[in-house]
Amino acid sequence: MTDVPPYTAAVVVDDGTTIAWHRWEPDAGVDAHPVPVVLQHGFAADTMVDWLVPGTVAGLTAAGRRVVGIDARGHGRSAKSPDATRYGERRMAEDLLAVVARLDAPAVDLVGYSMGAVVALLAAARCTAVRRLVVGGVGAGIVEVGGVDTRTLPGDRLARALLTGEAEDADVAGMVAFASTRGNDLPSLAAQARAVHRDGIDLAAITAETLVIAGDADPLAVRPQVLADAITGARLGVVRGGHDVIGSNPDFRSAILEFLRG
Repeated sequence: MTDVPPYTAAVVVDDGTTIAWHRWEPDAGVDAHPVPVVLQHGFAADTMVDWLVPGTVAGLTAAGRRVVGIDARGHGRSAKSPDATRYGERRMAEDLLAVVARLDAPAVDLVGYSMGAVVALLAAARCTAVRRLVVGGVGAGIVEVGGVDTRTLPGDRLARALLTGEAEDADVAGMVAFASTRGNDLPSLAAQARAVHRDGIDLAAITAETLVIAGDADPLAVRPQVLADAITGARLGVVRGGHDVIGSNPDFRSAILEFLRG
């Protein structure tokens, strides 16, 4: 039951950073599914903001799933640092796999949103234990610029705005406002913005059954079909909304639950 606080633990990864993760067990009286679901949140959010509050965790535990949410470095209860060399989605993917290694599970289903979608794609390209994969809030930018669509949200502009409070355009201003209202450590977020992944992802290496899902008005997830076409056998789902669909549109949550039920 999600009204019970999660089991929260931490792992110290190879560069000395402490990564916090949270676990919920299946609801009482429900047949437990053997494959846990691992959730990776987006930039300036955390496990609770992106996955617990909108009801995704509750939907999964009601379906008999054990759920694990990881707070990315610089976010939530994980360690913070203003040093950009300690960030980047590839580094976060290594953190995610370090947590997965502790779950003692032969397979996992993996769900990531926005920055977390890049993390999830990088992890799934390396780990054949990922059985099903859901990536949301991203689109053609993954294929065309190698990660989150920096054509819409340039990392250097975002970093400057997080540190100065002065944004050059509406998309950057919106992200800064989102980050500032949640008590984030802004120097850590600026460091991640500087380190954002641009090196491409080996999408051909992904063996998981995959769902790409995006809001139809999301400026960071334009042309999601391009991404779905680049992953063998991937399905595409589109729901109404912008980059806030993770919390604002229950159809987003329903699509994830339906896909993971198989």
